[in-house]
Amino acid sequence: MRHSQLKAFHYVAKHGGFSRAAEALFLTQPAISEQVRKLEQDHDLLLFQRERKRVTLTPEGEQLFRYTKQYFEIEDQIEDYLLETRAAIDGELRIIADSAHHLTPFLGAFQKKYPKITITVRSGNTEEILEELRSYNAEIGVVGSLSPGKDMDVLNLGSTEIVAFAAQGLLSASKPTLSLEELAKLPLVFREDGSKTRQKLEEEAENHGITLRPAIVAEGREAVRELVASGAGIGFVSEAEYGHDNRLRQIKLKGMKLQMGESMISLSQRRDVKIVRAFMDFARNELKEKGTLAGA
Repeated sequence: MRHSQLKAFHYVAKHGGFSRAAEALFLTQPAISEQVRKLEQDHDLLLFQRERKRVTLTPEGEQLFRYTKQYFEIEDQIEDYLLETRAAIDGELRIIADSAHHLTPFLGAFQKKYPKITITVRSGNTEEILEELRSYNAEIGVVGSLSPGKDMDVLNLGSTEIVAFAAQGLLSASKPTLSLEELAKLPLVFREDGSKTRQKLEEEAENHGITLRPAIVAEGREAVRELVASGAGIGFVSEAEYGHDNRLRQIKLKGMKLQMGESMISLSQRRDVKIVRAFMDFARNELKEKGTLAGA
């Protein structure tokens, strides 16, 4: 197995084609194709399905791509270590969060300190976030869990109570709370499977011998908010993420104290990646200064 073969495979997988990989590596397409062919031949593996001008990874190719992401990132770390100077950190920081609300104390100040870093933020539930981090498709995650896994570095952001919310006028204003028994009789708007908020609520109901059936299941927190605002049903969110919306009314859950913890996480084996280390250290210092870091 040669480094050049792995590199050719990695770039084809990364860029989605042989010609794009050749452009990225400043090589000819036949040279890239030959390197990948030799890798497949030497190890008796089919790494790509080739259909006309389109190539897709086979299951074996998907697994190897996971390894080469790690391999070439470590190569970059070695180069960083050997060439490390006081030069400003640059690159792309990819963040995936269950709610952007938990990032607002950090992003603006971090970008001012590291103006050469481009930050991208997208949303996902806890399961999706963990998968993306483990697949090297994101560097930082924010999840509704204080123990996401032994392979993660965790920064505790604290916890708040889970509350219900409804459109103004949907329920009587004289009803400040809702019990599980009452919820079971109302139309509910849940997030997709994998949502920690949904999981905690369903487990609590099950413990009381009650089944909560959603009238609507929506992908993502914003979709739930808009559906609830339209009067479609009752939604649920941690109090820290409720925000302010004149269309909605917050309602306490009666007879239960459900807490939603939030954590900022990164893959432990990537803690020495400069851009990951910079953001986690920055967030940790910000929390310490504000006295909100657990144990501070």
